[in-house]
Parts: sequence; C-alpha cells; structure tokens
Amino acid sequence: MPPTASTTADAVVDLSQLRGRRGVRGQTKGRAVDPAALAEVRALLGEAPRRRDLLIEHLHKLQDRFGHLSAQHIAALAQEMRLAMTEVYEVATFYHHFDVVKEGETPPPPITVRVCETLSCKMAGADALRAALAGLEGREVRVIGAPCIGRCEHAPAAVVGKHTIDEATPQAVADAVAKKRVDAELPRALGYDEYCKAGGYRLYVDCVEGRRNADAVIAEMENSALRGLGGAGFPAGRKWKIVRAEAAPRLMAVNIDEGEPGTFKDRYYLERDPHRFLEGMLIAAWAVGIGDIYIYLRDEYAGCREVLAREIAALEADPPAPLPTIHLRRGAGAYICGEESAMIESIEGKRGMPRLRPPYVAQVGLFGRPTLEHNMETLLWVREILEKGAAWFAGQGRNGRKGLRSFSVSGRVQKPGVHLAPAGITVRELIDEYCDGMQPGHAFYAYLPGGASGGILPASMGDIPLDFDTLQPYGCFIGSAAVVILSDKDRARDAALNLLEFFADESCGQCTPCRVGTDKAVGLMAKPRWDKALLDDLSQAMADASICGLGQAAPNPIACVYKYFPHELET
Repeated sequence: MPPTASTTADAVVDLSQLRGRRGVRGQTKGRAVDPAALAEVRALLGEAPRRRDLLIEHLHKLQDRFGHLSAQHIAALAQEMRLAMTEVYEVATFYHHFDVVKEGETPPPPITVRVCETLSCKMAGADALRAALAGLEGREVRVIGAPCIGRCEHAPAAVVGKHTIDEATPQAVADAVAKKRVDAELPRALGYDEYCKAGGYRLYVDCVEGRRNADAVIAEMENSALRGLGGAGFPAGRKWKIVRAEAAPRLMAVNIDEGEPGTFKDRYYLERDPHRFLEGMLIAAWAVGIGDIYIYLRDEYAGCREVLAREIAALEADPPAPLPTIHLRRGAGAYICGEESAMIESIEGKRGMPRLRPPYVAQVGLFGRPTLEHNMETLLWVREILEKGAAWFAGQGRNGRKGLRSFSVSGRVQKPGVHLAPAGITVRELIDEYCDGMQPGHAFYAYLPGGASGGILPASMGDIPLDFDTLQPYGCFIGSAAVVILSDKDRARDAALNLLEFFADESCGQCTPCRVGTDKAVGLMAKPRWDKALLDDLSQAMADASICGLGQAAPNPIACVYKYFPHELET
C-alpha cells in the first residue's frame, strides 16, 4: 500500500524527533541555547573563524570579557562553533585559567589575586604572603595559590588580574587591588624599527634572496652543537634536516609555555629583544620549507603577549622579505602543555594531553603534518650563530663542554636572574662568578640543576659541569637550566614535597600511574616518616608507565632525597 500524505507527514515528524534525541552536529544536545548568550558570543567573536583549533582562543575572549565561563555561554559557543557541548566543556574545565560556572553557582569575584606557591616563591615567604592577604577576600576579590608564574627571580611573586607584582608584599598587593591595577604592564622591548636599524632581518633577507644556501645554513647549525634549550636537548640542526626531509606542507610550532618551576629565561628575552627570536624563527622556517608558524605562549606572560602581538603586526605590515603565516596562540594555564605533543593538542583547540609516540611530531605533528617544534631560546641563537659562525658558538664552554647556556637562577643567592654563562660551568662557579654569592646568613646546602624535574643534589656535589649528559649519572638532568639554590635554612625533603605537590596539581590525568601516583606520593611525603617501600613502588610505576616526562620525572626529587639527604629522613 503506497504511503498517504498523512503517513508521510507522520514519518517526517518521527524522524525529526529521532534526530532531536540523537543530536545533530551544530545543535547543542541536551540544553536549549539562551538567545541573549548566543548574541553575546556572536558579537564577541565578530568575523573570527569558527574553526575547532580556535576554541581556546574563543574561550579566552569570553573569560576576558565576563570574568568566567557561564553554562549559557558555553552552550552558545558550542552551537556557534558547531561542536558538541561536551567538547567545549571538557576543554574549558581542563585549563586552570578558565573559571567554569555551572547553573546556580556564584561567579568568582571580579578580581583574582594569584600568589605563586612553587619552590622559589615558597622559600621567599609565599605562605605568609597568602595568609596576610586573606583579609582582602570578599565579593570583589579572591586570593588563590598558583603554580610557578615564571618570575622566580622576583620571589615571592603575585598577580592581580594580569598585573604582576615582584617581591610582593601584602601592602603592594592591597594597593594594586584598591587601585584596580589589573592590566599587564608592557615590558620595554626593542621595537621593529630599532631592531632593523641595528642590522636586524638582514640575515633573513640574505636567506630568502638566495645569498645563503639552506643546506649550508643547516650544516652550520649542526656544526655549532646547538641543542634544544627547552629541556630535551635534541640537536637543532639535525632536527631541521629531519623535518625538511618530510613531505610538504610542513608546519612549525614554537614552544614558549615555559612552565617548569624555576624557569624564566624565555620571558626575560621576550621582554627585551623579541625580534632576535622572530628572525631566528623565520630563518628556521625558510631553511626547512615551512608555510605556517604557530607560536604558543603561556597565559601567565600577558605583557609579553601584547608586545609580541604588536611586534608581529609591525613585522607583517612592513616585511623585509616574504613571510610565512604567523599564528600567535595563548595557553590557558597547564604545565603539561610544555610537552611538545600536549602543546600541539592545545594549539588544535583540545585538552593538552600528550600523545603516544611514535609517530613523532617531526613526522605527524600539528594537524597531522610534519612539524618542526622548537623552544624559543633555541631560535634566539640562530642569527648569532650564523653571523659569527658555528666555531664561535661551539668554542664557548668549560670543562670540555660546548656552547653557552642561559641559566635561570633563583633561591638563596644575592643576584638571582638569567645569567648567560658557558655550558659546563659548575654551580659553585655560577654562584660565585655570576650571582654575587649566597645571601647573607645563608650557606650553600643543595641545588636543583634543572627545575622541578631535574632532581636535587647536595652542595658537596657542586663541582659537576652543568650541561646535557653530565648529570644523568647522578640521577639528575639540566633540562631548561633552571637552577634553584637551597641554603642551610632549607630542607631537601621540604623542597621535594613542594615539587610533588606541583606535579600532582599539574598532572593531566591521562595516565593512572601519574594521576594517582603523584597524589599518593604527596600524602606519604607529608608524613613525618616516609614509607620507602611504598614510595619506591609508586616511583617505579610512574617512571615505567607514564606516557610523558611529567610522570616519568616526578619521582626524581624523591629518589634524590633518599640518595643524597638520608639524614633528613631520620628525624
């Protein structure tokens, strides 16, 4: 029997209802979208593309405008971007700097004060600072603890909104709150015109116009012995060669997430000479044959972000030679995104969870394409190496090591900061020659050679050359050269507990050994007597079964305390 008009209509109605239950891409499943919220989202996004990889950027716009992410705005953004609401929600709740407010919940106060609680700041009195600020809390202000904000040389550091306060005191923070000083201060960085007048971008022009040969440039980088300065230490020139051999299109991802406690060198250079980094980046892109560059900058560096956006715009408005397309992306408060594949996931608009390898990002990276991933400081050296020659750079160093290193030094020294020193210098030499010695009343007791992940060594081992491959025999590594100095007023076991608290807070949660292991370790380490057998089991599980370096390196501080500071565990 052929269908009648009525039965066909009924079938259409049934199909419509079925679609409503299952959900149609582009519609928000399980929640009616508020028209006012949708209008606000559309007005805020304007003509910006609604691509998935821009999800985090759009979430930032909402957070900046309204001070939080409401359920209504999340639903509206999901519809506008043609995403399932769960896709938006899982990303928004993954990152520390997004305040997701569920229906019926009270939004956070308009001013947030963040007090850094990681090692250097904690040693400088962060706990007392936060306690003293408790009186500020109320309807207009909230005070919360924060992981390392990359201002360790100015400990204790705090942030009011986006306004950083160095050597923070309760009065300085209270004054900033009272005056509503919540915007980032812009560093006095060298601008585009000044950089060009001093010879900037001439090398890049020579490359593009054929006066330099790509093979020769890559060979020079290989001969310089420059290694990746984000922590992994892979030879830079070799990496260029590997990615260049892959099929086009090739992409580039620049890692300026710099979340390792004790590290602030990238911020230091960005605040002073951003174009030296940008020129090195462009030369690398030219040599490897890259069309699009993505710069991933941590959200804590708000002032650097404004400067970098301004200087990239100036470069693009009057380019010295044809440029690849440059995309500036903003992190959202996740230490894990310093890991290269987690950063790539974040650039793609997802949760920053590390990928299983292989394949490596050089073959299958950003958007599935071969990707040249570099730390900012690595690229900063490109121009100088090519102008002065590989032999000049390789000829630097002490104790048989090659090159120069930017050491981020903090803790109990008189002159903390970024100190450019020969690779292979010892920590004693670093303290005496570059840091003006220890603070008055403090004796050198211990040091972290490579930030939170790099382990802890006693002062009696202060004559080990600081460089790649020199510290591994002692269960440590240099990483990003974040050197934190402890004195006889500190205990290594307390430092280790602070670091494990950091790791537990920053674990992405993907790996059970890391997610559970770091949390359990904190509980065990907080006790007067450590359970060595259980901590050893946890450490082994984390090291063996974690996907990325966070879980694999998290046990390092524990092992170092047992190995080098056993006397601290006897009392």
